[in-house]
Amino acid sequence: MDVTCEVVGEGTETLALDDDATYADVCRAVGYSPHEVTVLVDGSPVPEDAPVEASDLKVLRLIKGG
Repeated sequence: MDVTCEVVGEGTETLALDDDATYADVCRAVGYSPHEVTVLVDGSPVPEDAPVEASDLKVLRLIKGG
């Protein structure tokens, strides 16, 4: 399955994912750990272990303070 993924602030790319891919797989495909980012579908966050059902996604990097 092909998914259009926008990494906010970094650009958009098309990902070729397995049919049983999860949103955690999307995170890894764009070079991040699921703990560093959240995936948004229609502006709402989705669980990282849920199967990918949308064709357009946004990946938002989480800010870490210290």
